[in-house]
Amino acid sequence: MKRLLLVLGSICFLASLQAQRQVDLEECRQLALENNKSLKVAEENLHAAQSLSKAAFAQFFPNISAYGSYLYNQKSLSLLGEDAFLPIGVVDANGQFGPGIGPTSRPTPNADGTFTFDDSAVNNKFVMVDGTPVPLDAQGNPFDPQKNPENLQWKNHAILPKEAMEFDMHNIFVGGISFAQPLFMGGKIVQLNKIAKSNQAIAEVRVQEKREDLLVNVDEAYWRLVSLENKVRLAKEYRNLIAELDKNMEALREEGMATKADALKIKVKLNEADVSLTKAENGLNLSRMALNQLCGLPLEEPTVLKDADLQESFEVQPSVSIQQAWANRPEIKLLTQVDNIAESNSKIMASRFMPSVALTGGYVTTNPNAFNGVEKKFNGMFTVGVTAIVPLFHFGEKVHTLNAARTQAVITKLELEEAKEKIELQIQQNSYRIGESLKKQEMTRKNVENAKENLFYAQEGFDAGVITSTDLLMAQTAWLSAESEHLDATVDVKLNNLYLKKSTGTLY
Repeated sequence: MKRLLLVLGSICFLASLQAQRQVDLEECRQLALENNKSLKVAEENLHAAQSLSKAAFAQFFPNISAYGSYLYNQKSLSLLGEDAFLPIGVVDANGQFGPGIGPTSRPTPNADGTFTFDDSAVNNKFVMVDGTPVPLDAQGNPFDPQKNPENLQWKNHAILPKEAMEFDMHNIFVGGISFAQPLFMGGKIVQLNKIAKSNQAIAEVRVQEKREDLLVNVDEAYWRLVSLENKVRLAKEYRNLIAELDKNMEALREEGMATKADALKIKVKLNEADVSLTKAENGLNLSRMALNQLCGLPLEEPTVLKDADLQESFEVQPSVSIQQAWANRPEIKLLTQVDNIAESNSKIMASRFMPSVALTGGYVTTNPNAFNGVEKKFNGMFTVGVTAIVPLFHFGEKVHTLNAARTQAVITKLELEEAKEKIELQIQQNSYRIGESLKKQEMTRKNVENAKENLFYAQEGFDAGVITSTDLLMAQTAWLSAESEHLDATVDVKLNNLYLKKSTGTLY
């Protein structure tokens, strides 16, 4: 039965080991780059900026549109309110009647202002009133033909019916194709394309920033987890030392060689060690969850770090010229593009003083159409033209906006220079911190060696009865402190190298 339980326990232990994911720093970085949501958002913003850049380039090409419309009108269109009567005879430039629509006889003016015709083709006589011929009725009285059309002699006038000038406008169809090709816009389209490309470059820089920030967070979480795993191991070793001392002290107290106060003092230290171990284990679990979250893994998934046995690091970041660091840093890239946008915006403001010229044209068709009278069918025509808009005066509004744009361009240049100075200072600070962390690593390593030797002699002295339990406890605490400080110093070396790489732009 015991053998069966042992086999089952071994199988469960092996299964738990297989279920644990073993990862190193590079695998954690890759998982984070593949699964981080913020990075994916930045990449989608880059895709949007690329599409907008292509849209800005399309402004160089003509804009072609097709349109169509239908309109229903309640009433038809009539050019006359009633039937119209038109005299056949007409007056020429000399005030004489020329040939009419009907008879071709010409009237002869009389001394009394009347007209006599050489035939009977015209029944009405006319008299001149204020230089205008006015017809006379049968009794010789002048009349207005619009008010008294019955006095007109029909064979000498043409009737224009009202129905002849009515047009069916109930259903109107209009359609066509139009285009507009920019010819000269004062450089607006060129500068807009430059701004779109700068925005695309800014989106790329944002992706780089997200990647670098993510890698820094992953490295910090990874080495924090490594440090905590080692500190948990130290806490367990320290707790075991206190537990062994407590066991020995109980034995000595039972033999009368130690007081109860000595035993209680050891138990207090044992309780403190248990509390410290519990805190370290909780911090370890939380740190593992934080690393899993960055890597896109389930929070509760157990992970085993391949670098859990922390080794001292003596690597030093190769020197990088300040010019190369400026070229690598995303902040400088971003401010450079912002400066380019400010310059383009200034040129756009200046282009507002220049004329805008565009070529326009198209084809339009209507039904009904008036190209050959009014016809109830589709007919159309082509059109081509040039449109120019010349700004004349806007009460200084364009001048002030141009000055504001130029001022903004100066501001971006100053911000760029300030950022370069800060980056240079940051690189120097991180370089000094690496030197300090390397010295601290060396010093803490020596302290660990001394603390181990001191603990060895303290344990022998306590076993020989020449050293008290208090001295042994102090030696154990000193050993724990030295080991913990050495762990921190070793992790600091790795993190300071990380920060120097980030400050020089060589992290990713």
